[in-house]
Amino acid sequence: MQNKWLNLIGITAVLTSGLASAKEVLSTQYASEIDDIIKQIQLPDIPNNSADIRQFGAKADDNKDDRDAILKAINQLANNGGGKLVVPKGKWLSNGPIVLKSNIELHLSEGAHLLFSAHARDYLPVVKTRWEGTEVFAYSPLIYAKDVHDVAITGSGTINGNANSEFHAWHKKANDDMQVLRTMGIKGVPVEQRQFGEGHFLRPSLIQFFGAKRVLLENYTSLNSPFWVNHLVYTDHVTVRNVKVDSHFANNDGVDLDSVSYGLVENSHFRTGDDSVVIKSGRDKDGRDINKPSRYIVVRNNDMGGEDGIGLGSEMSAGISHVYFDQNILRKGKAAIRFKGSLDRGGLVEHIRVTNMHIAEFEDLFWFQLNYPGVIEGGHPSTYRDIVFDNIEVEKTQRVFEIHAYKAAPLSNVTVKNVRVKQAETPFVLENVTGLKLQNMVINGQRFDGELSAIQAHDK
Repeated sequence: MQNKWLNLIGITAVLTSGLASAKEVLSTQYASEIDDIIKQIQLPDIPNNSADIRQFGAKADDNKDDRDAILKAINQLANNGGGKLVVPKGKWLSNGPIVLKSNIELHLSEGAHLLFSAHARDYLPVVKTRWEGTEVFAYSPLIYAKDVHDVAITGSGTINGNANSEFHAWHKKANDDMQVLRTMGIKGVPVEQRQFGEGHFLRPSLIQFFGAKRVLLENYTSLNSPFWVNHLVYTDHVTVRNVKVDSHFANNDGVDLDSVSYGLVENSHFRTGDDSVVIKSGRDKDGRDINKPSRYIVVRNNDMGGEDGIGLGSEMSAGISHVYFDQNILRKGKAAIRFKGSLDRGGLVEHIRVTNMHIAEFEDLFWFQLNYPGVIEGGHPSTYRDIVFDNIEVEKTQRVFEIHAYKAAPLSNVTVKNVRVKQAETPFVLENVTGLKLQNMVINGQRFDGELSAIQAHDK
C-alpha cells in the first residue's frame, strides 16, 4: 500500500492486502427485509369514475390557459367521491398551480404535454410548504397537494415546468432568503410568520405532496423543474415507479423523500441537475421539533445520472433509518453516494444498505460530508452508523472514500464488502472515522481486508 493512497488524520489501521479474488455472487442477504417493506406499502384506492378536461372547456394546442378547466374537473370529481382526471393527447397550458385533492388520479395520456406558466406571480398566493427542510409559506409548487389521501399522477405524458420560467434565475438570488428562513427555523419563529411571497426568491418544487397517505407516481416524464422535481413531505405509503426525470436546472433532485415512511422508488430513469434520489427528514431545530423521520424505504432498479446519484441529507434532523438502495445503475457525475450532515442538523442515520450496484464514472464514490458548511447555531452533530455497502462494481473514480466528520461524532460502523473499483486515483481521504471495515475490497486490482480508524488528535 503506497503512502500517496492515504490522506488520514490520526490513523489507526489494521489492513491486509493481496490479489483480487473471484467475483462474488449477487448479495441476497437483505432481500427478505426489502420484501417485508414492499409488502406493507399501500397503493391509493381511486374510485372508478373519470372525467376529461375537455368536458370543462379545455382546448388542446391553442396556447390559452386551461387551468380553470382542470381545477373545475378536479372539484367535480372530488364532489363525486373522486376518480381519474384525463388529460388527453395535446399541449395544455396551466397559468398557475394545479391543486390535487383526495381520491384523485391525474392521468396524462400518451402524447399529453402539460406546460406551466413562466411567470412567478402565477404561483401566488403563498402556500405552506417545506423548503430545504424548513417549513415556510412560499410560492406554490406547480402541482401541489396538502393533507390528502389516495392520490396519483399517472400516464406516459409530460409535465413541463417551462424552460423559460422566471424561477430558474432565482437560484442566484435565493441566498439571503435562505439564511433568513434557516435562522427563523433555528429560533423557533412560528411558521405563520415565515412569509416568503412577492419580493422573495425561494423557488418551488415541480410536484409536492405535503402531508399525504397512499400516493402513486407512475410513468410520466418531468422537464424543466424550478427546484426539486418530485418532493414528498410527511407522506406515508409512497410508490414511485417507471417515471422519467430529465431536468437539469439548479437543485433539480429527481425524487426527494422528506419525512416519508414506507416508500418505494423503482424502475425509473433520472437525468438531473442535482441528486437522483435523496432521503431527507427536516432541517435543524425545525426538523427536530417536527420529528418526523424517514424510514422503511426501498430504492431499486433505477438508472441514475446527474450531479450526484443517491444521497442522504443534508436535511436529516429527524433521523433516517431502514433504507435500502438495491440493484441501481449510476452513470456519471460528481458523487455516486453522498451522505451529508452538519453541526446544526443533529439527527441519527442508521441501518442503511446499498447493494448490488453498477457505477460507471464519478469523481467521488463514497462521500460522507458530515461537516457540511453553513453552520448557524452549532452544537448538534449528526450521527451516521450501521451502514453497509455490498457487491458494487465501479468503473472509474477519482476518490474511493472521501469522509469528513467531527471528532465528537465520528462516522462509525461502516462495512464495505465485495466492492470492486477498476480505476481510482486516491482510495482513502479519512477524517474522524471509526470502524471502517473492508472485506474483499478491490481497488486497482489490489484487494484489501481489515479495519480503518482515523481520529483527529486535536479539534480544529
